[in-house]
Amino acid sequence: MNGICSRPLWPKSLRILRTVWKCGLAVACAGSLPVRAAGKAEHVVVVVFDGMRPDFITPQFAPNLYALATNGVFFKHHHPAYISTTIVNGTALATGTHPGHSGILANSDYREELNSQSPVASEVLDTLRRGDMVSKGEYVAVDTLAELIQDAGFHTYIAGTKSVTLIHDRSPRKTDTAAHSNSVTLGRGLTLPRATGEGFNKVNDDKPFPDTFTTPNVASDAWTTKALTKGLWKKGVPKYSLLWLSDPDITQHAKSVGAPEALAAIESSDKHLGEVIKSLKEYGVYDSTDIFVVSDHGFSSIVRGAEITESLRKAKLNVFTKLENSEPGDVLVVNLGGSSMIYVVDRDEAVVRRTVEVLQQCDFSGTLFTRLGIEGTFPMSAIHYPMTGHGPDIVISMRWYPERNGFGAPGLIATPGGTNGTGTHGSLSPFDMHNTLVGSGPDLKRGFVDTVPSGNIDLAPTILHLLDIKPKQAMDGRVLREALAAETGPSPEVKERRQEATRTIGLMQWSQYLQTGEVDGAVYFDEGGASAVQK
Repeated sequence: MNGICSRPLWPKSLRILRTVWKCGLAVACAGSLPVRAAGKAEHVVVVVFDGMRPDFITPQFAPNLYALATNGVFFKHHHPAYISTTIVNGTALATGTHPGHSGILANSDYREELNSQSPVASEVLDTLRRGDMVSKGEYVAVDTLAELIQDAGFHTYIAGTKSVTLIHDRSPRKTDTAAHSNSVTLGRGLTLPRATGEGFNKVNDDKPFPDTFTTPNVASDAWTTKALTKGLWKKGVPKYSLLWLSDPDITQHAKSVGAPEALAAIESSDKHLGEVIKSLKEYGVYDSTDIFVVSDHGFSSIVRGAEITESLRKAKLNVFTKLENSEPGDVLVVNLGGSSMIYVVDRDEAVVRRTVEVLQQCDFSGTLFTRLGIEGTFPMSAIHYPMTGHGPDIVISMRWYPERNGFGAPGLIATPGGTNGTGTHGSLSPFDMHNTLVGSGPDLKRGFVDTVPSGNIDLAPTILHLLDIKPKQAMDGRVLREALAAETGPSPEVKERRQEATRTIGLMQWSQYLQTGEVDGAVYFDEGGASAVQK
């Protein structure tokens, strides 16, 4: 890692990948690997810098994070799960699985049993409660890290400026064991259980959670940080804590990557990280704590629109963003920044095929995934999305470009409904699919740059390994053994793969690709792209 500079250093390479589900093999348990005792740390703390790109980890903008990265482990080729958005990756961090196994497919998802007309926000409390009611408690279809740690007899504290943290531990009542009843979840000022939040205003100068977000979003992140470090931790630092900061994501959406306000947002999050470190030292547990700093996804700058609904309507398809009086063959488009999910009522095959054909002739379209295995697309299983049951008929990642924005940051993207000069994410662009992971503590190597691909799906199995807790079912992620101080073996093998698909439509030639990498059975998505040109 290079150091002091006037602006971020852009990575020379943003390529490498992975992830394949191995039924019956719990990668996190490493059943075929040598068994090792639990880690040395007594505590694990995860801090999320929402939307933090790794090329901004410099002593100028993030001195605390830079110090952890240079003295601990910097994961050079770290990846989010796809779709590269907050709720998908908040769930991946919580469960160690891809969306197809957790059941949380997107920030907003159309689930007819929850709302017959419109997509629902996947992480809000009403959706969580309704989802658990209709699924008998399996809205999130697998155990979360917090739940597993509590089941092992340890309480947890989960705190976030965003409500994505509610997915990590959404239980409305915590009364069965001491570990469960003493655990707390805080998300955007909402606390579970409710009574545990009574003291948070007091440690924040008697002020309530500032729910109006700003750029940078200093006040909201500061409130949440104090609620954890000065409120919850005052009772003692538990075995596992998570702090989810909203910046630089909030500010990059409004001002774009590399803008002065976005750099100030990174500095703000880094100061909150400093408060975490300071508090751990004051409580006398810093030297016995493993700290992981991670981001949920990377980021891109919007350079143009992607007229999905307009293009499909020109092709005489019945396209909606809300189904008020649906009929078979109606098309519902759910925009997710750098990607969109498309549902066809009654899964009318002719309409699905026509929709794909239109999209393959649009200059904003990137990689396409379908349930039907249509020519020139990849199956949903390629991104670990369901081929049957709940989920869209089509997923489209938008076109991306490597050029720089007005602030010198590379990575441009087309997106539906976006404003040029602002920011977004969610695509298979390498700038969205390359995010931050730094680890430091008694169980991590010192001054180590991990060049082996890693992903958000790996954090849960790695933390469980360090705490000597076995998951109850297989996870998609792996234990990041090459980064652990106790591991001295060779680096694991990386299997790279490039998939391609083409189709001729009239005078147009459609081509798309998907690059992945696999390590110890875990698969990472490096990038995907497409082009449509005249033959």
